[in-house]
Amino acid sequence: MIQFYAPDIASDLRLPESDSRHAVRVLRMTEGDTLSVIDGKGRLYTCRLVDAHPKHAAVEIISSADRPLPWRQQLAVAVAPTKHMDRMEWLVEKMTEIGVNRIIPVLTDRSERRELKVERLEKIAVSAMKQSLKAFLPEILPLTPLRDITGMMPEAQRFVGYCDPSIERTDIARAYTPGTDTLILIGPEGDFTPAEIDMTLQAGFRPVTLGANRLRTETAALYALTACHITDDLKL
Repeated sequence: MIQFYAPDIASDLRLPESDSRHAVRVLRMTEGDTLSVIDGKGRLYTCRLVDAHPKHAAVEIISSADRPLPWRQQLAVAVAPTKHMDRMEWLVEKMTEIGVNRIIPVLTDRSERRELKVERLEKIAVSAMKQSLKAFLPEILPLTPLRDITGMMPEAQRFVGYCDPSIERTDIARAYTPGTDTLILIGPEGDFTPAEIDMTLQAGFRPVTLGANRLRTETAALYALTACHITDDLKL
């Protein structure tokens, strides 16, 4: 099944240029063909192509239906962007495929990357959303200072992955309560500073471990998110 993405499909019955080109030039679709369009807000539209223009293909809506996410809670991952952008792009792709509501790039004292083009990450998330047959596009925030993140989602369960064994920690799969709004915080490749970890703990974040292995930043974020989904599947 191929999904096309048009965030304003309900009011503007045209596909964006990239999706128009894919439908008309790559897939050779013609007037009268049926196609599936998602709006990134949780709705799937069955449409008929009425103008096979390669830059702004026009459609008519035949029917629409809600396409809810398979989890009911809000799942957010705040992670310091990696030095090499391709690793951050990989992480956004995989988290979107596995399932996340919000991705928050974190600026920390030891961050290797201090600038970030969110537009590129959004394009990758759109592609992963379509590939994984979802209709919700995760929200990707701009690069956000750690202090601002400590005040986010105060009613949720909030975890911080930290490497220092001197602080008592619990495995995230044991600490996580299934079906509950969750914010996961993952630091940079050089980890959080002691002052930063003190700030997160004082804000109410619970320190957790992510298994026995030493993980890269992007691997740690994906591990933590996956652990939540697996725990949901086992206990709900």
